[in-house]
Amino acid sequence: MNHEALVMGADVGGTSTRVLVASLDGEPRGSGRAAGGNPTAWPAEQAAASLASAVSEALTGLDPSAVRAVVLGLAGGGALDDAATAEHFDRLWSQSGVRCVPRVVGDLEIAFASATPEPDGTVVVSGTGAAAATIHEHTMIRSADGYGWLLGDAGSGYWLGREAVRHTLARLDARLPATVLSESVLTVLLGADRADSSSALVRDLVRTVNSRPPVQLAQLGKVVEESADQGDTEAAEIIERASLELIGTIQRVREPAAATPLVMVGGVLRPGSRVNRSLRAHLAEQFAGPVLEATDGVAGATWLAARSVTKDEKRELASHRTLTGQG
Repeated sequence: MNHEALVMGADVGGTSTRVLVASLDGEPRGSGRAAGGNPTAWPAEQAAASLASAVSEALTGLDPSAVRAVVLGLAGGGALDDAATAEHFDRLWSQSGVRCVPRVVGDLEIAFASATPEPDGTVVVSGTGAAAATIHEHTMIRSADGYGWLLGDAGSGYWLGREAVRHTLARLDARLPATVLSESVLTVLLGADRADSSSALVRDLVRTVNSRPPVQLAQLGKVVEESADQGDTEAAEIIERASLELIGTIQRVREPAAATPLVMVGGVLRPGSRVNRSLRAHLAEQFAGPVLEATDGVAGATWLAARSVTKDEKRELASHRTLTGQG
């Protein structure tokens, strides 16, 4: 068994959990993936079990005691302030064999770190949820939104899915012909063999949506994009509104003239997506500074763990290039 010094990073999201173990120079040594492990989106025991599964997979064939630093990127990290929730996560670490205490940071911090080694800037995230933050010295000092599906996450995958369902319900209420978007929503949620009357469809749609975990609405984000690709103007309008919601969130944490990097990350903002393109157009009109894209938060978390151990700027830059593939 290899006993070199290791670090671990984790991107603990509402949809999936990814863990990476690497050397201090950023060379990958193991990785793991599991279902969503965020306790703000799932019951604490279920969330901890997902993270435990990903950690175990990433440590296969490695010595857990060789891990010198762990950084967990977790949206809504305050959930671990709850004693019952923290107990589940503490238990998984005691059983993992990892001896160091994990440092919990926001998913915004690891997203920014995955795109640039610069210490300062702004990050906007839109995936299952959505938020923006100011980063200073690699640490989030100010944030906006990220309040979860019930209170915020404007412009997120969940938001897109909810708007798609609302659009469908409005069409049914008004007895209007189906659009590409409303037909797609009904097919995805109710299937092709469904009721004929508008009132029955409304009842079945509301019941189906309310019977599922709210975060599952984020799965309809792709339906909105696909419908817009097929020329559905209502879907295109939802996408435009999503980008404007994200602009509003960014405005709460970034000055227009700031020259530091602005990082976009998340499934909704993946390179080439419609929301990405719409948001870029608005960013060019309202903000200065380079706009970067990041898609690998787990690399950012692992790099933050590595730099906490090495404390060597030249080595930090080299490990960042290795972990992120930017070198």
